[in-house]
Amino acid sequence: MTEAILLVGGKGTRLRPLTVNTPKPMVPAAGVPFLTHQLARAKAAGVDHIVLATSYLAEVFEPYFGDGSRLGLHLEYVTEVEPLGTGGAIRNVASHLRSGPDDPVLIFNGDILTGLDIPALLDEHTTSGADVSLHLSRVEDPRAYGLVPTDATGRVQAFLEKPQTPEEIVTDQINAGAYVFRRSVIDTIPTGRPVSVERETFPDLLSSGAHLQGMVDSTYWLDLGTPQAFVRGSADLVLGRAPSPAVPGRCGDCLVLPTAEVAQDAKLTGGTVIGENARVGEGARIFGSTVLADAVIEPGAVITDSLIGKGARIGARTVLTGAVIGDGAHVGADNELQTGVRIWCDATLPPATLRFSSDQ
Repeated sequence: MTEAILLVGGKGTRLRPLTVNTPKPMVPAAGVPFLTHQLARAKAAGVDHIVLATSYLAEVFEPYFGDGSRLGLHLEYVTEVEPLGTGGAIRNVASHLRSGPDDPVLIFNGDILTGLDIPALLDEHTTSGADVSLHLSRVEDPRAYGLVPTDATGRVQAFLEKPQTPEEIVTDQINAGAYVFRRSVIDTIPTGRPVSVERETFPDLLSSGAHLQGMVDSTYWLDLGTPQAFVRGSADLVLGRAPSPAVPGRCGDCLVLPTAEVAQDAKLTGGTVIGENARVGEGARIFGSTVLADAVIEPGAVITDSLIGKGARIGARTVLTGAVIGDGAHVGADNELQTGVRIWCDATLPPATLRFSSDQ
């Protein structure tokens, strides 16, 4: 068995105004809190002990997941008093690890949805004799990421900041946010201050002659840092594009939780999720969207690639595309809201107030 550290960072505010009280990993994706998918995949890969390194609203996680026994895991929780960065968070939980100095410790990021072959990464780490092994992913346009070139054997050669010119794009390989550390390496990370593994730990290890190994795994990978990405990730879990043993049902065009009510002629496609006690009215069409618990979609509404908050209400014939509707908000009938719109929690938009289509 292997132990792991799950980094639950401070990006949850990027889902505002959906909800201001719940961290993003606890917002349901494919019917369960997103963190459940992370934990279940680690369990399936042979991990039995996970330390959650949290930096915000940590009190939400422990009441829900407890000691982890429900998932067949042993969970511990460590909360940062002050933000410590990725490296500082890893070092901050070191005393809770049980591994010996040469044992592997899996580290993964709570904001990443991935189909990474975790056993393969652990095997690569062991067979290569690396001090740290990194999951690398290939992307079509790497300009928004740090580049990680490797040699023919997979050994990391450099860590390059976001390229600005075509000449600087020497590889399409990026750091995909999952690592295996030799346990003793974690103890070399400075304590008591913020540390970035990307900007400080990894470059310093490389310059000191440490062996950093990269494993390219080009399976599903998505950074859930925006509401649009979160909705896409939830839909991909339902569709089976992103693998997870925690999806509460069979993969397919939609996932309707047992207590939801959906009109017979409503059309749900594209990986749509209808949450507990939500209601979908006659003639509604919902594609690739997440409708959270207790929400109401009135007859004739058309919703695409949108996130509908808990207890929100979408009026009849309203059209939403790429929208985020906050918990308890009410969008009245005959509105048309397009990509990027955000409706705050408990706000009310009167009927026939906004549209984006032309007069023609």
